[in-house]
Amino acid sequence: MTQSAIIVPLIGYLILVYILAAYANRILSKSDNFLEEYFIGSRNMGGFVLAMTLVATYASASSFIGGPGVAYKMGLGWVLLAMIQLPAAWLSLSVLGKKYAIIARRINAVTINDILRARYNNKWVVIFGSLALVIFFIAAMVAQFVGGARLFEGMTGLSYNTGLIIFASTVVLYTTIGGFRAVALTDAVQGVVMMIGTTALLFGVIKAGGGIPNLIESLHAVDPALITPAGPNGFLSKPFILSFWVLVCFGVIGIPHTAVRCFGYKDSRAMHRAIIVGTFVLGFLMLGMHLCGAFGRVIVPGLTVGDKIMPALTLKVLPPVFAGIFLAGPLAAIMSTIDSQLILASATIVKDLYINYVKKEGHEPSIEPDQKQETQSVQRLSFITTAILGLIVFGASFNPPDLIVWLNLFAFGGLQAAFLWPLILGLYWKRANAYGAMAAMAVGVGSYFYFATFIKRVAGMHVIVPVLAITLGVFVLVSLLTPKPDEATLDLFWGTGKSVPPAAR
Repeated sequence: MTQSAIIVPLIGYLILVYILAAYANRILSKSDNFLEEYFIGSRNMGGFVLAMTLVATYASASSFIGGPGVAYKMGLGWVLLAMIQLPAAWLSLSVLGKKYAIIARRINAVTINDILRARYNNKWVVIFGSLALVIFFIAAMVAQFVGGARLFEGMTGLSYNTGLIIFASTVVLYTTIGGFRAVALTDAVQGVVMMIGTTALLFGVIKAGGGIPNLIESLHAVDPALITPAGPNGFLSKPFILSFWVLVCFGVIGIPHTAVRCFGYKDSRAMHRAIIVGTFVLGFLMLGMHLCGAFGRVIVPGLTVGDKIMPALTLKVLPPVFAGIFLAGPLAAIMSTIDSQLILASATIVKDLYINYVKKEGHEPSIEPDQKQETQSVQRLSFITTAILGLIVFGASFNPPDLIVWLNLFAFGGLQAAFLWPLILGLYWKRANAYGAMAAMAVGVGSYFYFATFIKRVAGMHVIVPVLAITLGVFVLVSLLTPKPDEATLDLFWGTGKSVPPAAR
């Protein structure tokens, strides 16, 4: 009875997801422009949907499983660290939002690499960016699949592999069928579910622990370091905390699946509303979930794998039906991150590589909103590519690490090393050119792998800080030593956009 009470709300939630996917597929079948509808939802997101899809995409298995798992081991210091993420939604929309929306509409961009292609007029920038995106997205999606499977395992009694099969098949199927619109609609629902789940669990934890003061005293009794900013053994040093601000806050504007959200909103009013709603929701989720993880050290002591704290805590403090509702919360967070990464990885392969450089070498087909020029073969390829990518990640998830947060952060850092400066400087520095962008991407990815593998930390900081510093220097130096961008490109990004360069058409 207890197990069925947990599973029933979950089944209801999964049915709703499939209904939304079917609805999105119906709209997709009537669209005059398959690529724009499938990969960017025809650019008509309102403020609430934009806020929720941005937050739901950002909040992932690390936010609901991995992060609280580390907080279980590190205490309240990790909660403080997690709140560095608070301005992420505001920063992404305010830095990238309006300018991306203007440029994306001028050139009918549906992927981040469309922007890079228009800005730098160089196919190698696009190809390298596409390969980096797919590689790091696969690592990030593995972390999400592992988180979803562990939730099923911990809360339903199913085996890890069975949970993985159920979870993976659901995400891959609804993303493949519905495309970006299904992703955005389910993200909006998932954002609401995450809020409800976080509220219920936080209330249950505080009640079970006898109130916040008592929980803090109990943490102090377990280990006084658990209530200090530095955590046990001084793990959370000041340089590490400052570098985390780069990794999970400022650097988020260089994450492709966050940046591409700026392509799809309806108008400026929607963007401004999304900034307010998104910042509040993200802050509440980060604080609530990480507090639950830290306080869980008192309520469920003795866990050796921190990632198991959330399902264990949920079963401990919530009635079975509410536990089932909460299970849908982190599943929503995980699903919303995977679907965004999956659809963008598929768009990268189909649009950025196949259509631009394989299907018609030297000829870029128009994707004007009022024309339907994509053949059935391209539509089929989009569906197949999305499904195959999902299956690859599914296969790589059978041997999971103990703490998925580190795998997710590794992918985060890699994406930032490749995309942060080419995106930001491409928007705000007229002198940036293809030579600088290509050098920065190659040096960024190469140095990131080297530092992450052999150095680990530099002066107590996460390796992303020196990597981004090196990458910035390389970008600026190479750009200054090589020719300026052509006038048509500068007009596209800083003028009227009437003189659109060939690569942007």
